[in-house]
Amino acid sequence: MMKLNVTLEFACCGCEQPVSVTVQCSGPEPGRVGPHEVAAVRVPCPNCGEINQLCFEPSGVVRSVRPYPCIRVPPEPSIN
Repeated sequence: MMKLNVTLEFACCGCEQPVSVTVQCSGPEPGRVGPHEVAAVRVPCPNCGEINQLCFEPSGVVRSVRPYPCIRVPPEPSIN
């Protein structure tokens, strides 16, 4: 098992401001990872609060950034 710190840089889906985050990944040794394997992480934007879902390679290459679909239950109407 290997642990690796990876710095990811991307533009926020909400405000398009640049964001940089360092994540710690753990997994198999580098020679045992397939060429098409990616990891995913959710990162809130420090500027607007939008939650971004990133898919990235262990090398730090960001493959995709998209808004994280938050499932919210609509509030029930008040009985007054």
